[in-house]
Amino acid sequence: MLAALRQRTSAPLRFVGLASGIGRTVLAGHAVERWYDLPASPGEVPRAVRDIVRSQGVRAAVVVLDGDVAKALESAGIPTVFVDSLPFLWTGADRAALPLEVSVYCAQRCVDLPDESRKVLEDVQTLRWVEAVIDDGAAAARRPAGEGVPYRRALVSLGGLRAPRLADWTVYPRVVLPAALAALASYGVREAHVAGNLPAGPVAQLVAERPVPLRVTAGPLVHGEFLGMLADCDVLVASPGLTTLLEAGGMGVPTVCLPPQNLSQIFNGRFHSRAVGAPVRVTWPADVFREDQVLAMRALGGEDSALELIYGGIARSAGEARGPRTSAALGSRLLAALRRSEAGADWGALTSAVGTGGAAQVAGELLGILRRASLPA
Repeated sequence: MLAALRQRTSAPLRFVGLASGIGRTVLAGHAVERWYDLPASPGEVPRAVRDIVRSQGVRAAVVVLDGDVAKALESAGIPTVFVDSLPFLWTGADRAALPLEVSVYCAQRCVDLPDESRKVLEDVQTLRWVEAVIDDGAAAARRPAGEGVPYRRALVSLGGLRAPRLADWTVYPRVVLPAALAALASYGVREAHVAGNLPAGPVAQLVAERPVPLRVTAGPLVHGEFLGMLADCDVLVASPGLTTLLEAGGMGVPTVCLPPQNLSQIFNGRFHSRAVGAPVRVTWPADVFREDQVLAMRALGGEDSALELIYGGIARSAGEARGPRTSAALGSRLLAALRRSEAGADWGALTSAVGTGGAAQVAGELLGILRRASLPA
């Protein structure tokens, strides 16, 4: 999105970042002049935002999926473009957390919009539907259908991991990563890189505890590095974050989904398998949690209630008695999914369904705000 902004204007732009620890890694290759942490207490955020935008001379803002920050910016007099990449997630219980009156609300197109989500978005005053907010240049590197079997080089993506309400972010990789590496080794993969918001040290420790006959490297990747490694791998094994699935689809990379680590990833994995026309997603054993139970909880109490069930189930699955059993079950499911993927699929179908021009569209909305701010009163 930042690259799209620079490409579409000759005027000098200065970027200041707020709040996102994950975003700092992802945007490391872009010229963000300064990052600011925001207070942990929600009640202190509006004042902190007012101080920052005043001291930095901020004229417009773009916020991804953080409704509280978007509201604070608007209250401070800063016109804000809110990017909602998960519009299919919301129910009436989530309405208060969404910035429905923001200057521009960009909802990313999706393959299915539940009725309860549609009702929430009907109250958005400035709704704009945009295509996927990804690097649309990735599609230029799209590989021919069927290329890449047998798989020998894998990219394992664990995503952000450190959600705000998650008590222990290490649980998911402790259970899932050994299963993923064991399945890849059994399949015949010779080398794998483990990416995501996870230091290399814990990966090395897990590999030492459960050795596998393949070469494993690990470490976070800035966005350009991730795309380069994605283009070079034979198969992506990913925690089903939507942007990751869409970028892989843009390149036509065979993709198998790891079990979901949050509510949105249940939807993402289902959307992906349905679009590509192949059963290539792994679900948790029923004693961790059942997806239909999670979705029923969401309908009653919104995202927070569903996350309690997900996080609690994953945490219990990592216990000393259950951890190895859960990993073994996931490893068997993942190996089966890898073998099913060999039959081929329309790996770009999800990306084609939602388009790839969202970054340019969001940039256009933000630049429009800046141009209007420059006009005489």
